[in-house]
Amino acid sequence: MKNLDKNFNMVQDILNKTEEELKKMNPVNIMVVGKTGVGKSTLINNLFRENLALTGIGRPITKHLRRISKEGVPLVLYDTRGLELSLEVQKEIKSEIFDTIKENKKLGIQGEIHLAYYCINANSSRIESTELELISELSEKLPVVIVLTQSIGEPAATFKTYIENLNLPIYGVVSLMAENFKLTEEMSIPAFGLKELLELSFEIIPEEAKKAFNNAQQVDIARKANSARSWATRYIATSFGVGFLPIPFSDASVLVPMQVTLLAHITAIFGISMDKATIASLVAAIGGTGGATFAGRYIVSNVIKLIPGAGTVVGGLISGSTAAIMTTALSMSYIEVLAIIAAGEKDGKYPDLKNIEKLMKEKFQARLKKGAKINKNLDLTTDLSKENLELGDVKKNHFLSKFKRLTKRKKS
Repeated sequence: MKNLDKNFNMVQDILNKTEEELKKMNPVNIMVVGKTGVGKSTLINNLFRENLALTGIGRPITKHLRRISKEGVPLVLYDTRGLELSLEVQKEIKSEIFDTIKENKKLGIQGEIHLAYYCINANSSRIESTELELISELSEKLPVVIVLTQSIGEPAATFKTYIENLNLPIYGVVSLMAENFKLTEEMSIPAFGLKELLELSFEIIPEEAKKAFNNAQQVDIARKANSARSWATRYIATSFGVGFLPIPFSDASVLVPMQVTLLAHITAIFGISMDKATIASLVAAIGGTGGATFAGRYIVSNVIKLIPGAGTVVGGLISGSTAAIMTTALSMSYIEVLAIIAAGEKDGKYPDLKNIEKLMKEKFQARLKKGAKINKNLDLTTDLSKENLELGDVKKNHFLSKFKRLTKRKKS
């Protein structure tokens, strides 16, 4: 029971620090404009994680505007309703939109709206004069991207060309299909265009909001992984530089606070729904049941012999370079496994924790053998296998009941 407590204490430390990292992020604020039925909710749920349009809290801030947010996701959406109504109502909506933009501007970078998606159903092949007027006026206050939803076939392509030739003061027009479109039982049109919208959005939003946007998006997992890998490399270089003092094997656990911070920051970058059980499985893969001191004990018993040249350390000391190699292996293998979890979460799949633990251990040991080498060109979306990671309903229910018993026992 003592070892279990240690494991969960460390896991809780990672979760707490992850939450701290999330609070440091300036949220990204986006206004989504368009008539009812153009596919705004479908766009939101496929572009961003957590099914925000379905599970987020939608709080009305005006008669025709609602604010959508969810705890743990550094993103706020402002959704418009009723644009297809009478001209009088449209004037009300326009007034509400610009009043909201003005009021949010007073809140600074954390509250101001950074971008507007103006959604039009491409199948309609028409845009009304009132919409053109609204887009032009809106572009004077915010960067605007026109999003053509349900863009199927030649008419949609023709409509895009028509809008581009209007020379509106916008940042671009993106045609997309937010999710697979089923034609028959055997045939469907695969989703497309979300990555293009994502890349354009990254170019537009301010630098201060890009971390939050990367956390919230679920379209480009490789972007999350590359960001995490870049940050981890800088962190390791800073923490374990040439001047890092050698430490005795017996005191190797002093590395733990640094590594907890490292893992927490990586988790915050990915923005996946990591619970205690998942992190505990990943930690267990490295240090077994003594998770609270995995850095020290695992180095002594397992890691050193896997690092080329590390066994020749004189006087039983761990050099800064050896510690850096071990921490690099930890962070890079953690990133690879989180990429797999994130990809599965996007598809609504649960990871099999037993296989996740095994995969983490394999990735960690493989990374140790590479020493300090990091393949910066690794595409985590294609180089990592997803086999045997999905958790079936029976296993999922068994795991949930087991986890509840463990946490209940811990509290008692």
